[in-house]
Amino acid sequence: MSTGLSQETAEIAKAHVPSAADQGTEKEMLAGHGHIDTKHSPPAYESGSEEDYDDKPTEEELRTLRRVSGDMNWAVFTIAFAELCERFSYYGSSVLYTNFVQRPLPEGSNTGASEGTSSRIPGALGMGQKASQGIVLFNQFFAYLMPLVGAWIADAKLGRYVTIHIAIAISTVAHVILTAASAPSVITKPNSAFGAFIIGLLTLCVGTGFFKANISPMLAEQNTDTRLRVEVRKGERVIVDPAVTNSRIFLYFYFAINVGSTIGQIAMVWVEKYVGFWLAFLLPTILFLAAPFVLWSQKKKYRLTPPTGSVLSKFLQMFFYVVKKSGWFKKLNWNHARPSQVPPEQRPSWMTYDDAWVDEVRRGLLACKVFIFLPIFHLAYNQMTGNLTSQAATMELHGVPNDIIQNLNPISIVIMVPILDRLVYPGLRKIGIHLTPIKRMTIGFFFGAFSMVAACVMQYYIYKMSPCGDHANSEGCDPAPINVWAQCLPYILIGISELFTNVTSYEYAFSKAPENMKSLVMSVNLFTSAFAAAIGQAFTPLSDDPLLVWNYGVIAVIAFVGGVAFWFCFHHYDEREDHLNSLKKSEYLGTNNPNAGGAEADAAANEAQAGKV
Repeated sequence: MSTGLSQETAEIAKAHVPSAADQGTEKEMLAGHGHIDTKHSPPAYESGSEEDYDDKPTEEELRTLRRVSGDMNWAVFTIAFAELCERFSYYGSSVLYTNFVQRPLPEGSNTGASEGTSSRIPGALGMGQKASQGIVLFNQFFAYLMPLVGAWIADAKLGRYVTIHIAIAISTVAHVILTAASAPSVITKPNSAFGAFIIGLLTLCVGTGFFKANISPMLAEQNTDTRLRVEVRKGERVIVDPAVTNSRIFLYFYFAINVGSTIGQIAMVWVEKYVGFWLAFLLPTILFLAAPFVLWSQKKKYRLTPPTGSVLSKFLQMFFYVVKKSGWFKKLNWNHARPSQVPPEQRPSWMTYDDAWVDEVRRGLLACKVFIFLPIFHLAYNQMTGNLTSQAATMELHGVPNDIIQNLNPISIVIMVPILDRLVYPGLRKIGIHLTPIKRMTIGFFFGAFSMVAACVMQYYIYKMSPCGDHANSEGCDPAPINVWAQCLPYILIGISELFTNVTSYEYAFSKAPENMKSLVMSVNLFTSAFAAAIGQAFTPLSDDPLLVWNYGVIAVIAFVGGVAFWFCFHHYDEREDHLNSLKKSEYLGTNNPNAGGAEADAAANEAQAGKV
């Protein structure tokens, strides 16, 4: 740790000695006097922000200059390719779950393939739509619960790079188990096939969770732009904004996700239909094995954050210390947690961080607060992988597998990413409209709601036109005379909603988290999907005939109301976006370097005590 930085941090701490009356409420965020304030807009840069530097924009420039992205280096694209491989393997396998569980083994088939049989749809276990939707939702829940564990391992013990390789090994084992569960000698024994299938599914969830918690933070770490700066491009003075760069990085990260999922899903459903489940589960494993070789070959070019030791326990100690000092059920005064405000002889032994870490943690908590609404959004998204696949099976397929239609979702995303990046976002910035994170996420909620309205209308007409009426999923029932490609609207609308809400949530998690808790905060974001899957289990009774119209209609209303509530709760955060992204960086590295920031805290505390004499 450099002496210059230590002295500077000490001076910053000295400049912030708020009175005991200063109360840091949950609606505040360091507005220059130890406060966190997300409702009001004091000057964009104060003593709590990054230090002065030559090309730092003025307040006037922040208001008037167009914002542009910095460069994306080659390392970003290699990590995105690894994500593409992983998503190919995950979605190429999970797209098979609905038919594998719901539909019976076609007569005369020992692979589950429907080609050459009397069955229109591939199948294996024949457990029905409720069971398949329940398992799909459980898969979603467990896969997005495990990032919490993967994040802790990476941040505290092994680092992101090593944890990602462990995740790849676990997922490879899972694919082998899934392949075994669908082997011809096993698939004809439903109990054995189901047991092996569940073991493979759970194992894949562990590997997926470990991978997802760490791949996107490692990707964003490759962004070398860390602060706002003014430069001239093509004769125009512009602000190079790290937030805009991160937005582009995560857009193309999501592009890679959906290229992988599209190829995986399209290829595997045809393999499922014509060859069988065993090959459809085996092939994703082969491409997945390319990921570790790409990451290993580029390791020397990556910016890798070492593990810092457990800071979760440090955060919990700090949080409950603040609660105790502030008084239970009262507004939290976070100044109690600042080492500069506690004389060295009274300071708890665990208080080895600096003041800046308190501000970073509080900023991370603000992000987690925003994520509370995301399960409502994911309720709509989760319909795509279960109920909408089953809906397609009740329509005229014209030789198309029922589970291939959902690929309209990733295809729409792949098309929309360059349109948003090259046309929509730059065009809006040129006319002075900056779609800040909360605005983008709110727009995503509304697109998600509209997608469920489209699905609801589609289901209404299926019931109206099906020869079986409102029991269109009955075995042996002829399809409703509606072309399956009429499903395109809900899938496309869900895809657009993801680009506004999911992508922005990744960006928000990374930019607001403390340096030594980025995987953890990202995993909290991912956990909202798990929570949505758990909530979705409550809708399982609606996931069957004759209640599917109600299923889509209720979720549409919930998503729309959730979007309105989200905007009213958090729109004021956008006013503080620049300030939140420009807080002074903490020098506290974690328990692996526990005394970082200690000297600064002591100096500030001594100065504060001297000022009271």
